[in-house]
Amino acid sequence: MKITDIMSQDTMILSLKATTKEGAIDEMIAKLDEKGKINDASLFKKEIMKREKESSTGIGDGIAMPHAKTKAVNTPTVIFAKSENGLDYDALDGQPAFLFFMIAATDGANQTHLETLAALSRLLIHPDFVGKLRDATSNKEVIALFDEAQGEVGTPEVIENSDDSQDKPFVVAVTACPTGIAHTYMAEDALKNKAKEIGVDIRVETNGSDGAKNKLTADEIERAAGVIVAADKKVEMARFDGKHVLETPVSDGIRKPEELINKAMAKQAPIYHHSGEKDSSAGDGQKVSIGSRIYKDLMNGISHMLPFVVGGGILLAFSFLLEQYFPSAKVFTDMLGAISGGTTGAFMFLIPILAGFIAMSIADRPGLMPGMVGGLLAATSDAGFLGGLLAGFLAGYVVLGLKILFSKMPKTLEGLKPILIYPVLGLLITGGLMYFIFDPIFATINEFLVDQLQSLGTTNAVILGTVLGGMMAIDMGGPFNKAAYTFAIGVFTTTGNTDGAFMAAVMAGGMVPPLAIAMATTIFKNKFTQDERQAGLTNYVLGLSFITEGAIPFAAADPLRVIMSCVLGSAIAGGLTQFWQINVPAPHGGIFVVGLANHPMLFLLSILIGTVVSGLIYGFWKKAK
Repeated sequence: MKITDIMSQDTMILSLKATTKEGAIDEMIAKLDEKGKINDASLFKKEIMKREKESSTGIGDGIAMPHAKTKAVNTPTVIFAKSENGLDYDALDGQPAFLFFMIAATDGANQTHLETLAALSRLLIHPDFVGKLRDATSNKEVIALFDEAQGEVGTPEVIENSDDSQDKPFVVAVTACPTGIAHTYMAEDALKNKAKEIGVDIRVETNGSDGAKNKLTADEIERAAGVIVAADKKVEMARFDGKHVLETPVSDGIRKPEELINKAMAKQAPIYHHSGEKDSSAGDGQKVSIGSRIYKDLMNGISHMLPFVVGGGILLAFSFLLEQYFPSAKVFTDMLGAISGGTTGAFMFLIPILAGFIAMSIADRPGLMPGMVGGLLAATSDAGFLGGLLAGFLAGYVVLGLKILFSKMPKTLEGLKPILIYPVLGLLITGGLMYFIFDPIFATINEFLVDQLQSLGTTNAVILGTVLGGMMAIDMGGPFNKAAYTFAIGVFTTTGNTDGAFMAAVMAGGMVPPLAIAMATTIFKNKFTQDERQAGLTNYVLGLSFITEGAIPFAAADPLRVIMSCVLGSAIAGGLTQFWQINVPAPHGGIFVVGLANHPMLFLLSILIGTVVSGLIYGFWKKAK
């Protein structure tokens, strides 16, 4: 793909009317909107301005490159604009900007588009080419200049300084910007060009939108006189332990390549020491809010837990199907049940994995083990998934506290931290707090709930069905859920009420959350990521199979909206089963045992109504990505 495939004549502005930075941005966004390149101008501007707050995209030498990668973009596009008199764009060199390249990249931009945008960035490093653009008087001339510069191969020349001589000065560098579209590659080429000019061999790793490219090898890092990290986001730093590392904004890689290379060669940078702490190079280019940090930690746990939910849940559903319709295949049913649910299968790992990887996100690898054990304690007691969430954050911050507490240890004892101090004390403190404090708290809550349920008795079946159904959705497998289910099982097995009236309530209540999630991800697609939409599809299967745990990843990521909406729908579904006097004489099975109900269609209608209520509330309430 050539640059001119995403930079067309009809999206150019050769005479900007704007006299301010924001005015120029608004004028270019209006052109994108006019040509149908974006679907939400306000969201696109929000992302553009968010990037500007991180660091100005006015890179100097009269050029500005505002850019954003967002779902608001329909088609990857580059707008070229010129200002005859220039305008103040808060450029890094303090000079007016004359040439503007607004890059609009789709949220799922493919490799070809990303390489093309990188090629554009690299061309703008060359002063002769920029000069020709400033002199261009027509859209057609601009296109011709890019076609000529890019040549028949479709990408500009990329300089690689790869002299194998061990005697030649050698440095390594990493470039990265928050969106990974423009500055990453401009800094790469600026460093390469300057290194070639002054006779220095260099290897540059880029951390762009398509991931790390040209990754530095251990041998190259070892051989280098110094390391340049020109980045506005976190990059992998542990590999640079013991090297002179010059950390600087990515813009310095574009504007001050010679200064950076000379400092790296002269070892005019502190020696970087990595002691198991999370990488902190160059920050994120912005201050991260507490909410954003918590969300990131949560998502780390959820993303690792999700395969267990999907794999175990679908196989468990299949085992119910076999058990119901092919009872002679008991050996296969038992096998599927063993590897998917119970105390031996995938579901046993849900909470430990969730907690372990939350802790690992907070405290790096030392947090993993105490987090997993804390999660296991929650899973095998009445603490449930809410206790697992608590265990993950508890373990993470306990280990962080230990790192601070032992940060002044002598260098000779550094090796004891990851192999002795963190695992032993981290496990002892996390496990002790879970065992002595938090598990008993949840157990007390559980006991109280069971007592309250029993006190209700059967005098008001609709109220009781509403309560039972709502409780199934509160923690989706935790103490509330288990209390409701245990109460229904107890009534089912010990009171002579074997028609399964309350089993209908808890089964309907437990089926609603995953079905509501599935419905929301289907109807409100623009509010969910691709991964969330795919996970939503599996929730159709899990929900129909009465596997409430399918909703846990969504509840963990957005507890208030998911739990509140699901509790309401589940309560309605549970209450309706009792209002219509529905009985389900089976303790599990979901859709596969609906034929056993005395009113199967009304049972399905109860579930459908609850699902629609929860799905719509969650969908409308959830914020767009």
